Amino acid sequence: MPRKLLLPYKSVFSHFRAPRGLHDTLAMNAARSGYRVFSANSTAASTELAKKITERLGAELGKSVVYQETNGETRVEIKESVRGQDIFIIQTIPRDVNTAVMELLIMAYALKTSCARNIIGVIPYFPYSKQSKMRKRGSIVCKLLASMLAKAGLTHIITMDLHQKEIQGFFSFPVDNLRASPFLLQYIQEEIPDYRNAVIVAKSPGAAKRAQSYAERLRLGLAVIHGEAQCTEQDMDDGRHSPPMLKNATVHPGLELPLMMAKEKPPITVVGDVGGRIAIIVDDIIDDVESFVAAAEILKERGAYKIFVMATHGLLSADAPRLIEESSIDEVVVTNTVPHEVQKLQCPKIKTVDISLILSEAIRRIHNGESMAYLFRNITVDD
Repeated sequence: MPRKLLLPYKSVFSHFRAPRGLHDTLAMNAARSGYRVFSANSTAASTELAKKITERLGAELGKSVVYQETNGETRVEIKESVRGQDIFIIQTIPRDVNTAVMELLIMAYALKTSCARNIIGVIPYFPYSKQSKMRKRGSIVCKLLASMLAKAGLTHIITMDLHQKEIQGFFSFPVDNLRASPFLLQYIQEEIPDYRNAVIVAKSPGAAKRAQSYAERLRLGLAVIHGEAQCTEQDMDDGRHSPPMLKNATVHPGLELPLMMAKEKPPITVVGDVGGRIAIIVDDIIDDVESFVAAAEILKERGAYKIFVMATHGLLSADAPRLIEESSIDEVVVTNTVPHEVQKLQCPKIKTVDISLILSEAIRRIHNGESMAYLFRNITVDD
């Protein structure tokens, strides 16, 4: 039986010739890989921001299906090829936070296993950002979520006005923390005719830095409310109330620690003059509005004739629309980082500022490898 002649590797394929123009096309595709924008939301109300961003980019929303099965599990199906592309997942956080987080994780993992080159999460409001410090025997949930996103396949995140800027240190990949203050400042200048007669108000000493930044940019006065009834985050940090007090606790001789005096909030005072002026309360999140309503009542008593509340993220949970409608607040202005159309129907005082422009520009710059410095012009740490 004659032995088969084994030809060298090159000679086996030496007869093959690619069609004319194919090499040029392959080279062009290799040099110019595309990008796709997907929405990880299963609810139509939460995809509005994604649609506005894709319209500004002149792109179409990626083809995918996100839904909840009858047993409550989340299922994500990618309906097109994403191999070698930059993928941007836009995820706005509705009231069902945990479902939104699972949708984001599962979509990121599905894109990772589909060989996407880079997976960038566009998360305007980062969930669990208030749980970024240790309290009693709790945990830093925000760091856990950062680790989960990295494990799922995300390589970059675009977010806006993190509750604590130190949260960026929880991630093992780049985080672009954009600012909404330029849009809110523009709203003040264009929509409040007599804003020159306004004063910027911090509803607590903890919010004074943000209020000071607004006041300096608008060349306005500053007021701070001190002595509010609710506990601030700093009161419970670092496990200072742990362990619980024991009546018959055994103390080693010579280890008697100085006894800390319990905190006692002073009567509510307003540091600054608001009489006969417009009061503009600024903050990053409006969730439970009781503290804002109480601050508005105090400012009204001190002579403020109009009260605005400005914030980036309008969560407006529970009975927030009703409380705002019945309060002394004249207008609540938030951005569309969080869907709140239902709340606007319940309360006409709620106004929305669109921030899709800066998000779409961030997507374009990241994909093209351009500097992000343009989006942070004159931005300081306190903004």
